Amino acid sequence: MQSSILSVQGLRKCYGDSTVVDDVSFTLEAGECLGVIGPNGAGKTTTIRMCLGLSTPDEGRIVYFAGPGAAEGWQMPRDALAIKAQLGVVSQFDTLDPDFSCAENLLVYGRYFGLKEAQIRARIPALLEFASLTHKAQVKPGELSGGMKRRLSLARALVNDPRLLLLDEPTTGLDPQARHLMWERLQRLLQQGKSILLTTHFMDEAERLCTRLVVLDHGKKIAEGRPRDLIARHLEPDVVEVYGNGALALMDAPLKALAARVEVSGETVFFYTQDAKPLLTALNAYPQLRTLHRPANLEDLFLKLTGRQIREDA
Repeated sequence: MQSSILSVQGLRKCYGDSTVVDDVSFTLEAGECLGVIGPNGAGKTTTIRMCLGLSTPDEGRIVYFAGPGAAEGWQMPRDALAIKAQLGVVSQFDTLDPDFSCAENLLVYGRYFGLKEAQIRARIPALLEFASLTHKAQVKPGELSGGMKRRLSLARALVNDPRLLLLDEPTTGLDPQARHLMWERLQRLLQQGKSILLTTHFMDEAERLCTRLVVLDHGKKIAEGRPRDLIARHLEPDVVEVYGNGALALMDAPLKALAARVEVSGETVFFYTQDAKPLLTALNAYPQLRTLHRPANLEDLFLKLTGRQIREDA
């Protein structure tokens, strides 16, 4: 019997007359990374807060660790203390203590879980090595780069050897090199059998790390599945981006009929098609335009399901 690390059923949360999470359900199985994606105001943060016991749902059940040895599982918020002892959390914003060194941050955090000091100190060298911060053990967070701080936050979340990691946009604000290093560390954790619940605005991150995705919009779950399966289900396989002087005039050109779907964003025209060859041949008549032919990706899926309109922060 496979263990369910987290089961969310019929979750609903309202603030006044506004329903911010509306009948959301999903499960996370042992050893997988489940991504929760959606535009600003979709209900991602509220869902995570309820999963962490920081907000009480108006309706629905949140059950952790159901399966062999704990058939009924533990319910949040009823069993919050027992659940939190098995969780590791990396929030979107830095919560490191600026007065303590990297090693001291790990030591103090481990005490919150009731771990003995000798036990924590025994774990610190491996955690710092995992974060590539061994040489920064006695350095305070204020002297670290953004990428180093995020890796220290991840190492801190592992101090209690959690069964499940909840990561809220863990690579926000990082440069490409730092993001790739974080991805490598997260993939290593998955290979070790850890389970991860991840929210992100980076579609390449979601496609790279996540076993499955839940797409939220306006508080509702609008899609769920494996990244490549979702792309195949909702999108044409080929995308041709056209930009440059006169690109928008293509919306009135006959070659629009060569695509299954056409969208505009800024000065770029996106042609979604089952076969790009006829379209690319026709575009040879427009040498002043620049084109990019690529396969459909998760960002295309996100924009099709949730729209291209910019959402203000909720």
